[in-house]
Amino acid sequence: MSPGRRVYLDHASSSPLRPAVLEAMAPWFSAADPGRLHEEGRAARSRLEEAREKVASLLGAKPREVVFTSGGSESINSAVYGAFASRDGSHAVVPKVESAPVREASVRWAAGLRWVDVDSRGRVDLDNFAAQIALGDVGIAHCQLANQEVGTLQPVSEAAAVCKKAGVLLHVDATAALGAVDIDFAALGCDLMSVSCHQAGGPHGIGALIVRRGLRVTPMVLGGLQERARRAGLENVAAAAGFAALAEILSAGGTVDKEAAAAHDQTRRIRDFLETLGGISLYGPSEAAGRLAGLVCLGFQDLEAEPVLVGLDQHGVAAHSGSSCSSELLEPSPVLAAMGADSDRSLRLSVGWCTTDSEVVSACESLEEVVSQLRRLRGSMANPRLS
Repeated sequence: MSPGRRVYLDHASSSPLRPAVLEAMAPWFSAADPGRLHEEGRAARSRLEEAREKVASLLGAKPREVVFTSGGSESINSAVYGAFASRDGSHAVVPKVESAPVREASVRWAAGLRWVDVDSRGRVDLDNFAAQIALGDVGIAHCQLANQEVGTLQPVSEAAAVCKKAGVLLHVDATAALGAVDIDFAALGCDLMSVSCHQAGGPHGIGALIVRRGLRVTPMVLGGLQERARRAGLENVAAAAGFAALAEILSAGGTVDKEAAAAHDQTRRIRDFLETLGGISLYGPSEAAGRLAGLVCLGFQDLEAEPVLVGLDQHGVAAHSGSSCSSELLEPSPVLAAMGADSDRSLRLSVGWCTTDSEVVSACESLEEVVSQLRRLRGSMANPRLS
């Protein structure tokens, strides 16, 4: 790798802002309050509602179903809080591979949790899901659209049918999926869906909670009548304009499919390369159709993740261990533990909209060098006479 040039393979945590998104945001960084009646306020309101329409169109939802939030985590917390504050049922049904915001919000606001098993690929066990629902007294059930760590696509429509029959609200965490797969809120059949856009090249600081038309949930953030009294606080017009620009990009000419195809090709090259290293396990579905295109999760049989991460960073490669919600801590992965895999030694490599083939080659070369160095060091420590 040439000096000073870095390779960014952590798009699943956050992806660089697309230039067209930044351009769309720029005129609105000093936007007026959209709730005011003066000309400046009306202009901001118009831009905000235009953004709502474009985001709704991307997600297969109606504009009135879109509630802008500060990000995916707030959207998830709002869904869980709103469900328990508005409806009967004291338990949450939670697959063991759900993201940290889903798990922790459910712990905070549910009287009890019913965990749902997954298979060795991280896919939700629908029979176990249905059995937990059938126990009754459920305020909300969760089924993510795609897993944030190993990329597994989940059977959301089937889970929605189970919940509908039982009269239980279903919340879908789609934060890892936006931009990676086509999303159709209406077709999924769920009641609530959380999204964010920074993993696909959109701005930080904005997300959305999609609330099925006719469903009323108590707002978590109070103090104003913004977002049709569903989320108080001055709206982030600039970020909404950026979200809308991203929605336009992803909606145009099969962009999602084209970027997914490129990502599948790049991650296939990474997976093929990893098999040549030996001593490595690949996690999640092996078939491309069952997982997100841009994500590879692997485990080392003989190395810890932290020195590999440090070594890659020193070689100019940004990667991550575990999910994007646990970036501050290198703790065992609850996702891999639920799958019955080694939860202590995982590494996640994720490509994105701006990843080039040459960067993938450079990253593989760096990983080979780092792993070889660490294995030699490990061997010399095990046999001091070789050092």
